[in-house]
Amino acid sequence: MSADNGKYNIKAVSNILGVQPGTLRAWERRYQIIRPVRNNAGHRLYTEHHVRTLKWLIAKVDQGFTISQAVSLYENNHHDISDDVQENVHDTELSKITQQLSNALLSFDEKNAQKHMDHAFSLYTPEMVAIDIISPLLIKIGIRWEENEITSAHEHFASNFLRSRLGMLLLSIPAAPYLPKAVLVCGPNEKHELGLLIFALFLKRQGYEVVYLGQSIAEGDMSRIIEDVDPAYLFLSATLKKNVLASIRMAESLQEAYPDLKIGLGGYAFDQLPQEERTKAGRYVVGTTKEDWLNWLDQH
Repeated sequence: MSADNGKYNIKAVSNILGVQPGTLRAWERRYQIIRPVRNNAGHRLYTEHHVRTLKWLIAKVDQGFTISQAVSLYENNHHDISDDVQENVHDTELSKITQQLSNALLSFDEKNAQKHMDHAFSLYTPEMVAIDIISPLLIKIGIRWEENEITSAHEHFASNFLRSRLGMLLLSIPAAPYLPKAVLVCGPNEKHELGLLIFALFLKRQGYEVVYLGQSIAEGDMSRIIEDVDPAYLFLSATLKKNVLASIRMAESLQEAYPDLKIGLGGYAFDQLPQEERTKAGRYVVGTTKEDWLNWLDQH
């Protein structure tokens, strides 16, 4: 590529992208995916193509990829980095891995399920695997079970496998308590904890100190836990609709007893509530997506 094709110096590119010049130089050294030409004075000159490539990489990092994962994804699909094409590539790869994992789990094939999970973690951050692969897969498997397309044995095998992997992952993330402490537990009579595990993983990746309790505990023990742990947040989860009302009542009772405690309610049952009932739960409902969760935390 000739020097004539370069039009932006590193300061200009830094301003365009909102990335420090030192970061751009480090990416150039480590990954060599961007090789700006030099002018006669030895200064880097970036082309329009370089800027488009860097924008794409930064967008991937913003979605949760590490820079090395973004570079790898780009190199595997470098023939076209337009936003639409790359989003389709990203979505297609996620769908492919989700389907492969589903097929393995519903065939009771633990070896291949482990292989597909390992592949997912090699491409994406733990948070993305949990939110964009495991969460949709759990919903699909639950629906297939409810519609009698699969047996309870299929559902139990898949759920136990995913719970085990998520649990190990949660424990493997180092504690970084530079944000407030949060207690997570299923609501009254609730035993389905996979959605809560995914949320626990999200919080821990954000830097919160997480005390994960899992399945529901005796109602009388909640006050003891709050007083012993002294958390800033308490999150209750409900997967079955019949447990929603009891969870709301518990949240309201605990809020009255501990007015400074920030309480959130989430889970599949809350996601499926009609808008009118959902509104009644008001400020407690944390939402469904990562963006919902971030917004709720920002507001509280």
